[in-house]
Amino acid sequence: MPGTPNTSPLRLTAGPLTLRPWAPDDAAALAELYADEALRRWAAAPVHDTASAERWVAEQRRGWERGERFAFAVEETDAADARPAGNVVLKGPAEGSVSAEVGYWTAAHARGRGVAPRALVALTDWAFATFAREGLVRLELLHQVDNTASCRVADKSGFVLSGVLPAAPPAFPLDGHRHVRRSPAAG
Repeated sequence: MPGTPNTSPLRLTAGPLTLRPWAPDDAAALAELYADEALRRWAAAPVHDTASAERWVAEQRRGWERGERFAFAVEETDAADARPAGNVVLKGPAEGSVSAEVGYWTAAHARGRGVAPRALVALTDWAFATFAREGLVRLELLHQVDNTASCRVADKSGFVLSGVLPAAPPAFPLDGHRHVRRSPAAG
């Protein structure tokens, strides 16, 4: 399709981090990461064993193929631990749409080291550069109000708190925060 951005799976770098599409070989490590209670609480993915992790990874790859969801495994390039340190994702950038959503999570072994803000900034910069011609000028980050760590990550990543979203049970049992970051090109 003319004018469609090149969104072939790629690698991004952010200082000591590499962001790359999830691969089938990541499933076992992903299942191990989801043993963390905090990750299961805040991340919506239905990962509870290797088979469900394989399905999740396959769905992320289909998202790339359809151009609807761009999920990146986050790796610390200089870490002794070879498991992914987190995930960042761009959801729903569509031609003619001015807005899309971003999300992220950080693995227990990588929390508290600035992984999430660095990865989120790299994703945001890539999203605005890649989808600018399609009209993308605004990214939203949504989280539950009681997830104070996500508020800190949003702030460090240049996302400004713009409002409170009402609860929508059962998927969203509590009110949420909406943080927004606008493209520098949007003025």
